[in-house]
Amino acid sequence: MKVRSAAFVQGLALAGAVSILLAGCGNREEVASAPAAGTMAPSASTGTPPTATTVGTEIDDSVVTTRVKTALLADRDVKGFEIKVETRKGQVQLSGFVDTQQQIDNALALTRKVEGVTGVENGMSLKLGNTTVGNAVDDGIVTAKVKSALLADADVKSFDIAIVTRKGDVQLSGFVDNQAQINRAIDIARAVEGVQNITNEMSIKK
Repeated sequence: MKVRSAAFVQGLALAGAVSILLAGCGNREEVASAPAAGTMAPSASTGTPPTATTVGTEIDDSVVTTRVKTALLADRDVKGFEIKVETRKGQVQLSGFVDTQQQIDNALALTRKVEGVTGVENGMSLKLGNTTVGNAVDDGIVTAKVKSALLADADVKSFDIAIVTRKGDVQLSGFVDNQAQINRAIDIARAVEGVQNITNEMSIKK
């Protein structure tokens, strides 16, 4: 009876030891299969992480935009507040309505000198005639209507599109994902009451 009891105890101890060993192996397999800390798991469909603008890139672009705006505002010959500035991975797009070709040339030259700028796209247009107070108010209303129409459309990222209106001539600029968004934005803006013409200065993100 004592011999059988001793054998039973030994059997239990052996079973416990085997269970511990198996559990340890399982943990090692789980650790080996998990991605290393600080790495991104590959996409199930492509096997590689998706390419996108990183938070760091977005912060750098906003810094570049601020620097360009500051440089334009500091120049006496450029009405910086009438020029829209959009930046995508160091590529700066200038748009809006200015008085003279010299202002366009100066704005482009100033922007190229700003730290962080890798390229400049000119989307600026010359004003035609003088704007009255009535024109300015009407243009503000048209701009607001176009912004609202773009915001209401699910297929257009309106926050990536800058809008400037001059005597009913609406200029759309900024960086969008594809040509379909450009076409859609133009169609929406053209349908807004008060819009006389559309000038497209939008670019596709690279």
